[in-house]
Amino acid sequence: MKDSQLNSLKRLQHIELAIENIQKYVSDESLISFCEKEIVHDAVLFQFSVIGEAINHIENSILEKYEYPWYKVRSFRNLIAHEYFNVKMSAVWQIIETELPKFKKLINAIITKEF
Repeated sequence: MKDSQLNSLKRLQHIELAIENIQKYVSDESLISFCEKEIVHDAVLFQFSVIGEAINHIENSILEKYEYPWYKVRSFRNLIAHEYFNVKMSAVWQIIETELPKFKKLINAIITKEF
């Protein structure tokens, strides 16, 4: 396996772990409790930043094989890092509830098929 492929695999594994962490952090939360607990949403936002940064380091030749709006993952990381004051916790909760499970399946599928 080439170094770039190994790096991509490691980054995908970082994404898997970040998703698991997010799900663990919010497992006992509701929308209201999530929005009220700064320590929880700070931890979740950090994990989303890890995901966005990891995507930036995965080979495009791998990502291009899978139909997904990868730019949204990168953009969300940039929003957290640079426009943090505009992040709405209710919107983050919606992402966790609706998008994260699908994203997790996709990442698992990429790891299984590519490596």
